[in-house]
Amino acid sequence: MLKALSWGPLHAFEIISWIDARSAQRLQVDDGALFQALHRMEERKLIDADWGVTENNRRARYYRMTATGRAHLRTESARLADYATALTAVLGAKSA
Repeated sequence: MLKALSWGPLHAFEIISWIDARSAQRLQVDDGALFQALHRMEERKLIDADWGVTENNRRARYYRMTATGRAHLRTESARLADYATALTAVLGAKSA
């Protein structure tokens, strides 16, 4: 979700659409889980939110990443990339 918000302010449906498009629909985000995560990130000051109007003229909360969120994204991205590399090495190991 933070990676999606690194592209700019988005409302919840746009975040889900961004993740769907970038993952070729392989990562499914439940609406309830999304809102819980957004709430937790807001409490941790990783994101801020303001009310706005969508392209369809509907009221929605737009979320944007804070400086704290950008630092957290950099740290977690590096950690997850390292984990993915290690996991790929283990899964790709050949039998003796």
